[in-house]
Amino acid sequence: MVIFLTRDGMRGTKTTIHKYMNKELQLYCIPAKKRPKYFDGKKHELFPNLLLQNFNVEEKNTVWCTDFTYIKGWDGKFQYNCSILDLSDRSIVATKISRMMTSDLAKETLETASLSQKERPKGLILRSDHGSQFASYNFTEYCLKNEITQSMSKAGCPYDNAVMERYFRTMKFELINRFEFSNDKQLETAISEYVFGWYNQIRPHASNGYKTPNEIRNA
Repeated sequence: MVIFLTRDGMRGTKTTIHKYMNKELQLYCIPAKKRPKYFDGKKHELFPNLLLQNFNVEEKNTVWCTDFTYIKGWDGKFQYNCSILDLSDRSIVATKISRMMTSDLAKETLETASLSQKERPKGLILRSDHGSQFASYNFTEYCLKNEITQSMSKAGCPYDNAVMERYFRTMKFELINRFEFSNDKQLETAISEYVFGWYNQIRPHASNGYKTPNEIRNA
């Protein structure tokens, strides 16, 4: 029998904890939607793959991951969220949303992430996919000028981007799929509050030994 110890020091089996979450707290899981099968894409290295699916990073601001996700807006049209995650503690260091998925959005998100730190990261590795936004002259020049080393993996391989995919999946299950938004500003505010008020600050993360990203980052 496996006994779990909660953050508050309470002990109980998985079955007992599940029972009280359902019956007493009225908490239920949100089932995941099935995703389409992935097929490996043809290898095309614009930048070398420096991570090789090694997501264990000890020092903060040494390896960041970035990506876009689609969000269906209140008017039925898509909006695009660009986020940057620090692999050392799984914290989101910057997130921005726009009606256009452009290199400018990617660059602005990276610039916001860099400026949010007490000291500009040095020797930073930035992992992304082969999206045109990350491969554009505008974006690559910004990385070059700020001594940011880009790392990319082969197209069509979701495992190299598993950490970002996991974050976006969590954000959509806990926020986007549960609430309705009536305008762009409301959605933007909700995402910001979710990231910096809940995900980084309060939500325990399995990769952090069930500590919050900020607990690890500020240790």
